Amino acid sequence: MQLDQLLSVLTPLQIMGSTDKDITGIVFDSRLVEPGNLFVAQCGTVADGHQYINSCIARGAAAIVCERTEGIDAGEATIIQVTDSNEALGLLAGCWYGFPSRQLTLVGVTGTNGKTTIATLLYQLTRQMGQKAGLLSTVVNYVDTEAVPSTHTTPDSLTINRLLRQMVDKGCRYAFMEVSSHALAQSRVAGLDFDGALFTNLTRDHLDYHKTFDNYRDTKKLLFDHLKKEAFAVTNKDDKNGPVMVQNCAARVYTYSTRALADYRGSILEEGLDGMLLNVNGKEVMVRLVGRFNLQNLLCIYGAAVSMGFDKDEVLRILSVLQPVNGRFETIHSPKGWTAVVDYAHTPDAVDNVIRTINEILDTQTRKTGQKPRLITVVGCGGNRDKGKRPQMAQIAMQGSDQLILTSDNPRNEDPKAILQDMAAGLSEDQLRRTLIIEDRAAAIQTACTLATNGDVILIAGKGHEDYQIIQGVKHHFDDHEEVKKYI
Repeated sequence: MQLDQLLSVLTPLQIMGSTDKDITGIVFDSRLVEPGNLFVAQCGTVADGHQYINSCIARGAAAIVCERTEGIDAGEATIIQVTDSNEALGLLAGCWYGFPSRQLTLVGVTGTNGKTTIATLLYQLTRQMGQKAGLLSTVVNYVDTEAVPSTHTTPDSLTINRLLRQMVDKGCRYAFMEVSSHALAQSRVAGLDFDGALFTNLTRDHLDYHKTFDNYRDTKKLLFDHLKKEAFAVTNKDDKNGPVMVQNCAARVYTYSTRALADYRGSILEEGLDGMLLNVNGKEVMVRLVGRFNLQNLLCIYGAAVSMGFDKDEVLRILSVLQPVNGRFETIHSPKGWTAVVDYAHTPDAVDNVIRTINEILDTQTRKTGQKPRLITVVGCGGNRDKGKRPQMAQIAMQGSDQLILTSDNPRNEDPKAILQDMAAGLSEDQLRRTLIIEDRAAAIQTACTLATNGDVILIAGKGHEDYQIIQGVKHHFDDHEEVKKYI
């Protein structure tokens, strides 16, 4: 593509050199630069791409997009100075791939918890409606029916646009994507043409990156601030931040709630470990998901599907056959009568939601049988992440469980023992006497399975779909599902 064609989407501060040249590709990783490439120098959280500009020019880069120009030995390369390189990369990526987001009904999902479930089930639902669709999610990406491995909740701008281009080329009409706060802060979704935005909820998370909760909230809100008037927004009225998200939003706004008046309302009529009977806007529907948090997720999905023009009754019918997402309240039943629940819950609020859900189901069983099953919770906290939530996680897990086992969950480059000490600091001496601390996650899961008897439930929280542990920077295969099945 011609450089001047690419630059038509930018508003540069200055351009030094000719724009009448061919560009062979766009890259932001200096190690991947080839002759004729346009290199975008980003100010990353780990490295600053500006340090590598001269080496990129030496390797044949035809053009450089950057925020600072001092010290550059341009040679034959064209230097384009911009205010924000991250935003520029998003705009350039869209142009390079022919603005694929404009050729799809693109819906973004943001919030702390529930993004993966909502995006994935919308993908499933749309396909059940006979439409071709794509998915960008934490667990896996889909281009129509082709699975593409996922490395981030929201990929980089080039990957997003490349995948959207592939979706368009495969005949997809719809695309659903998780939009993380990191992606919004780093402008990874810059230039994307969203037709809808969905808000799940907001609780403490990623404060190691955003520093304050207000920054975290305001970053999420950016998705809604940039919606066009023809788009739609669906927000959670049960969350106090739900109305905040759509303040000054130009799009059509719809609400969902389990407690208040809203466009889409729902309640749980019956509930078990493998599904629940719901009332959704006055109609009953049996679903294969569990928990009030999943009722909220389903109401959001219902609202989004109706906003996209799908028939309400047909949407309800398909909700009844949707399958839970990998690692989201997945049940594994033991021949000895106990059940393990594997869930991705890795924030205090998410752990609280899952524990409350399990206890509500166990309370119902107690009223029926007169015997109270136990809840055994296995939980840890990731390394090199927000340390402030560690004692909260332990306290919430202890309050709702009959037996607590603290263990490792991706210690990364931290000492696992130090992480466990941070968690244990949230417990009283009496609570610590009722807590097992087992650093090895496999041994912790095996211990929980050994302790469980008929009717008990084991919650294994934190990793869900993940099939690895990162210990001292080394990635090891590890899957909670496999450990439970090994024991069985």
